[in-house]
Amino acid sequence: MSFDTIIIGAGPAGMMAAIRAAERNRKVLLIERNNILGRKLLISGNGRCNLTNSCDIEDFLGKFSESRDFLRNAFAKFFNIDLLLFFKDSHVKFKTEQNGCVFPQSDNSSDILDVLKLKLKNKNIKVLLGERVCKITVRNKKIEGVLTYSRKHFAAEHIAITTGGLSYPETGSTGDGYKIARRLGHEIVPLKPALSPVRIKERFIRDWQGISLGDVRLTLFAGNEKIDERSGEMIFTHFGLSGPVVFDISASVYDALRLKKEVTIAINFKPALDHKVLNTILLSEFKRNPRKTIKNTFKNLLPQGIIRQFLGNCDINGDKNTSQITTEERKRLAKGFFDLRLTVKDEMPIKGSIITRGGVNTKEINPKTMESRLMKGVFFAGEVINIDAKTGGYNMQAAFSTGWVCGDNI
Repeated sequence: MSFDTIIIGAGPAGMMAAIRAAERNRKVLLIERNNILGRKLLISGNGRCNLTNSCDIEDFLGKFSESRDFLRNAFAKFFNIDLLLFFKDSHVKFKTEQNGCVFPQSDNSSDILDVLKLKLKNKNIKVLLGERVCKITVRNKKIEGVLTYSRKHFAAEHIAITTGGLSYPETGSTGDGYKIARRLGHEIVPLKPALSPVRIKERFIRDWQGISLGDVRLTLFAGNEKIDERSGEMIFTHFGLSGPVVFDISASVYDALRLKKEVTIAINFKPALDHKVLNTILLSEFKRNPRKTIKNTFKNLLPQGIIRQFLGNCDINGDKNTSQITTEERKRLAKGFFDLRLTVKDEMPIKGSIITRGGVNTKEINPKTMESRLMKGVFFAGEVINIDAKTGGYNMQAAFSTGWVCGDNI
């Protein structure tokens, strides 16, 4: 079977590339190893699908690692407004939350997938499910097509690799694209977990499982050296820390652990306050309730499930009345609010991270077309490329933008 274009991988990047190529009257084959389309898209954003972010292009690019310059052209051609218009044409309604994150109004990622599937159908794109590509076939340095593990060959002179990374392998992201790219001579930047939970050594963390904090500051140390600092929301789990701010600092955690030093995370529970203000608040609380126990007074300051262990870490007897607290004890409490130290055990393995850091070297891809600089007729889009960003819709937008540029040129 012969096609103008073959897209390998039906995630956001692959589906967008296929749709855009078909709009240009290309005869397109979209091959997906799973038996359904967009499996990872369905679980993105906890099933809500954080499609993009409303911030401007410079702030947007600033959320990416070293790939930000590579993406500038793709975002100039197809950015957040273009993406929303792409879906609004199908009557999907969106909402923008306080942090700029954009979600479908229904909080249901299937609304996004349904639009993509309908566009694939309306553009007469051939979709082949349950078929896994093992390599791109080349003869005399010219692309011929793809060969699947079931020994089927499909011919095309233009092929896009949009297979995703290594995270969440149950969704089909098992690194196939990296193997295919390597066979063509591409360098794969070492693969690492990104946007990952962090495991903590202290066992009391298990008692805090499920407790979330709306605004904290995390400071990362390797030995006595400060490595990184981030602010945002987090949640305690049975093994450690998770949530947006933990995901954002996780890449630095991974790198810090390679220094072979003790890695710790300091939690500042009240980053909006300084020591003087916090001390004033504590004095006011204690004077207002002199006969109240310290642990009961702290219900106004911390989540209930944290208080007992928090006071223990500060070496404070929570059963004492607030009138009995000493100046030294109040100092220890203030320090506990600003600097609760936890020891990092390790980061979750790459398969448990949200995205993959590393991938096909951006220096080997033309950022204006997404075509390989090493093999004419081969294109890349999405997470298979060495592009990664913080949480907030940035990675999803990058997948759609690079997919659109790929489809516009393939």
